[in-house]
Amino acid sequence: MAEVRFTGIRKVYSKGDKPAVDDFNLTVADGEFLVLVGPSGCGKSTTLRMVAGLEIPTGGTIEIGGRDVTCLPPKDRDIAMVFQNYALYPHMTVKENLSFALKLRGFAKSEIERRVSEVAFSLGLEPYLKRLPKALSGGQRQRVALGRAIVREPAVFLFDEPLSNLDAKMRVEMRAEIIRLHNRLKSTMIYVTHDQTEAMTMGERIVVMSDGRISQVAPPMELYDRPANKFVAGFIGTPPMNLFPPGLVVPHRTIGLRPENISIKPLEEGEGFPLAARVDFVEMLGSETLVHVETEKMAHKIVVRVGGFAALKSGERVGLLLDMSRAVDL
Repeated sequence: MAEVRFTGIRKVYSKGDKPAVDDFNLTVADGEFLVLVGPSGCGKSTTLRMVAGLEIPTGGTIEIGGRDVTCLPPKDRDIAMVFQNYALYPHMTVKENLSFALKLRGFAKSEIERRVSEVAFSLGLEPYLKRLPKALSGGQRQRVALGRAIVREPAVFLFDEPLSNLDAKMRVEMRAEIIRLHNRLKSTMIYVTHDQTEAMTMGERIVVMSDGRISQVAPPMELYDRPANKFVAGFIGTPPMNLFPPGLVVPHRTIGLRPENISIKPLEEGEGFPLAARVDFVEMLGSETLVHVETEKMAHKIVVRVGGFAALKSGERVGLLLDMSRAVDL
């Protein structure tokens, strides 16, 4: 069993400082892929480092598999961590990097060979076992870092922004690699990222953090469709959810609508449009177009997602049709 339970976790680095993490309560189910996401400084990496034993909480407890590990050293926690910078030994070959932790733990040579061979095969590293890290591409080095974690067969895998050093194409490939890895191993995985696209495509549940606290915990589409507050609405989604201030659409309250839940029509085609606006600029992305407009009432900026090509010009007056069945009170 590899359930991870946080109870009242708090981390303060210096007396009088604002907590880096505060009142963090969460249970990660055995075998779950959980993503911690949020802007820089929100506390997500600090939380992961406390699971790893690289930071000790100021208050609260952390349990792994029902065992209190709050103050245990990293080697006694049965975890493996994959870092942003790969953290490979530059003087060791790929095979030596993969086997090093097992040798330190006194595994038999035959068991080390078996584990290394299985991992090298599953990650496509067999042709590179004799190479040093400097002779590998970024994606290959990240595979070695993953393999070094896998050979240990830990109770929990921890990922600290492992893809941020890769280019866009390689990030997509490695996201798929990690998802396939989780599907195969069925292990508990906690993944930290600042990239909400990574979070949405990888996590079974996502923890959105802000200022050291949990803003919302939910599956990806629940976060997208029903954000709990303005911060989550503005952070999750590209472009983010449009926020309509009180009085623009509904009196006395703010509502949110995703860009795809707003339609654009010529003003002369109908009457009673909820909002009249002018086109600010247009982003043509191929399969879709993002139309940036400014409402004539209150001069509020809105982004509308249109499928395919939209023949609109800057300064053109348009009407906005709002799908209020998809609106969220915020």
